[in-house]
Amino acid sequence: SSKTRNMEVQSADGVAILEDCIGFSLTKTISKVEEKLKKGVLPDCPDDDIIPSVGNEMGAEAQIRFLKAKLRVTQEDLANVVFECRKKDDQNLSNSHRLKDTEEENTRLQRMISVQQSQAERYRMLSQEANRKSEGLQQEVTALEKVLK
Repeated sequence: SSKTRNMEVQSADGVAILEDCIGFSLTKTISKVEEKLKKGVLPDCPDDDIIPSVGNEMGAEAQIRFLKAKLRVTQEDLANVVFECRKKDDQNLSNSHRLKDTEEENTRLQRMISVQQSQAERYRMLSQEANRKSEGLQQEVTALEKVLK
């Protein structure tokens, strides 16, 4: 069983571990649990869903193997969640850069619109003034034609 334990501990080495748990020693924790199991100190928890009800029929070694397997699966799930979080963080960063660029482009376009609106207003005023002059000149032409007849 010691060979089995060593192999299981070695196979768990490649699994992702939270940075907060770097000081955590799986071997120490397992040996503490084994000691408590031997002494019978651990309380029975009927609500505990970590080990299924069949676990009561398992020996201590089988329960430890089961818990190690469950730990590996949980660590792999954690690694996947951390990967997804980092991926989402990168995506958020990319989106924030795109948003900033879009806002800058929007500001630039708003300035262009403002300049073009002021130019359009100026041309409208010039056009109205030219129309007034044209009407005045047209009236003058009409008056001169009457004088000539």
